[in-house]
Amino acid sequence: MAIDQRTKKLAKLIINYFLKVKHDSNVIISGSTEAAPFVEALYAEVLNVGAHPVLRLSLPNLGSIFYKYAKDHHIKKYPDIFDYTVKHAQYFIGISTDTNTREMTNVDPKKIADRQIVTRPITNYVCNEKDKIRRSSVGYPCSALAQEAEMSLAEYEDFVFGAVLQDWDKLGKEIKKISAKFRKGKHVHLLGKNVDLQFDIRGELAQDDLEGDNVPCGEVFMAPVRNSAEGWIQFDYPAIEAGKEVTDIRLEFFKGKVVKFSASKNENFLKQMLETDKNSSYIGEFGIGMNPKVTKFTKDLLFDEKIGGTIHLALGMAYKDNGGGNDSAIHWDIVKDMRRAKIILDGKVVQESGKWRL
Repeated sequence: MAIDQRTKKLAKLIINYFLKVKHDSNVIISGSTEAAPFVEALYAEVLNVGAHPVLRLSLPNLGSIFYKYAKDHHIKKYPDIFDYTVKHAQYFIGISTDTNTREMTNVDPKKIADRQIVTRPITNYVCNEKDKIRRSSVGYPCSALAQEAEMSLAEYEDFVFGAVLQDWDKLGKEIKKISAKFRKGKHVHLLGKNVDLQFDIRGELAQDDLEGDNVPCGEVFMAPVRNSAEGWIQFDYPAIEAGKEVTDIRLEFFKGKVVKFSASKNENFLKQMLETDKNSSYIGEFGIGMNPKVTKFTKDLLFDEKIGGTIHLALGMAYKDNGGGNDSAIHWDIVKDMRRAKIILDGKVVQESGKWRL
């Protein structure tokens, strides 16, 4: 079966434009069988630039099988072989697909949290050590995610490729204007429907995502000062992690920490996430969505956090580029619609009803 030409274009975009893969380097390609055409296209393009593809291929249902049969020593075993592979690679490409988005729904959330604690050093290394390894997490169309997005597979393919295959030089100029504004800022106030939350930022460390760490790109992000968040927020969209959908999340902050929380569905899972470690109840990231081709909530965070007129807060880890300081086993992004609210930067409204006022 012939590979969709858009798949080949996406592979070239990742290898040549975003990662700029160098000759004779090692490139980990991590994906599942739903993304087989994209894995093939990436594999070929890595070879084409003279680099070495290292394939890490997964199968559907392995996650649920692991948690069903894993003993305590399995959960706590550090994956040293994979750690060795990562430490000897210069690039890591993770492909985001799924066969069953609810595969992990009935797994004990404590087991998931415990395993995340064990494997977090590898995640931290891949996400934060950009001088040693460059990564790209890439969205790719598949039937399960199309169903979650309430689209046909053909519609979802058009949506995904439309979001990722853009003129990133042109769009990047618009995104950089916003990141430049926040780099001069010190204090953010989110105010409007279902939110009254304030926090300080180290504006000089605000970033855009135009290096392709997550594709599609289209956000500006920064780390709130750890102890500064005061107020409350209720999220309009569900947060999904490990197959569990947590809805109507409401968080109240005092001195940076979540002191009250509620959810109408899977509240116990929210509690487990907040109690993962001492930093998981603090905000590690404040992000602003800016991709004009992502206009619909799809239950896939890789796309949903880029919706124009939304923000997202991540509980847990703060990225090293944003100043770090909040080390945690989790980094859980939750998206909020701001089209009935304002973003106020240092006392000035910079966005209202999803429209920029700069």
